[in-house]
Amino acid sequence: MHSLIVVTPPPSPCGYLPGRDWQLTYEFVAEMTAAEYQERLLAGWRRFGHSLFRPACPTCRECRSLRVPTDAFRPDRSQRRALAANDGEVALTVGVPAVARAKLDLYDRFHAFQHDHRGWPDRGPEDPGDYAESFVDNPFPVEEWRYQVGGRLVGVGYVDPVPEGLSAVYFFHDPEHRDRSLGTYNVLCVIREAARRGLPHAYLGYHVAGCRSLEYKARFRPHEVLGDDGRWHPAG
Repeated sequence: MHSLIVVTPPPSPCGYLPGRDWQLTYEFVAEMTAAEYQERLLAGWRRFGHSLFRPACPTCRECRSLRVPTDAFRPDRSQRRALAANDGEVALTVGVPAVARAKLDLYDRFHAFQHDHRGWPDRGPEDPGDYAESFVDNPFPVEEWRYQVGGRLVGVGYVDPVPEGLSAVYFFHDPEHRDRSLGTYNVLCVIREAARRGLPHAYLGYHVAGCRSLEYKARFRPHEVLGDDGRWHPAG
């Protein structure tokens, strides 16, 4: 691994919980193997592109890394409904990340909907260079999961394959198909594919109690969370 810089900026307003500040440590890497990134995942790091980050908040510990043991996972009733509604109707293609106009338009529609209905910041049109920096230019091979209905792109997810699991990086979808619960379906597909490959875990990123956009992850049970002691503990 070739690390370029490590920095912890001053605290700023939290993007997850109102009325709080957050502080993140960032590490920028020129190159990294999937095995090296797995060690970072186990220690609570996440990444976009070549930028790794981990919470370093002095007074808050609400960001908890969450993973699902693939051999123990059992979908609940609503998750089984999501599988039944989409299996056979939604086509999933796994390929190499790339910038395309259809993905940028989908990304913009998704974020505009989240801004209007969830209070997310107004991002404006996504710049192709910024999209490439976040999702396409990576320090090790990453998978792009494309979901289509009737040949139309309705969802895009990015997944990090590591030696002992799959890590869901980010997913966005067409708001017109929100009744399909595509976000839930994507997570179920990641868990199912990890199990099919014989991998023990699916990593879902941070769970934050009280943050509507992240609380859903706790519905995938059983799951484990990373404790302050640096160990993964059963929860849910």
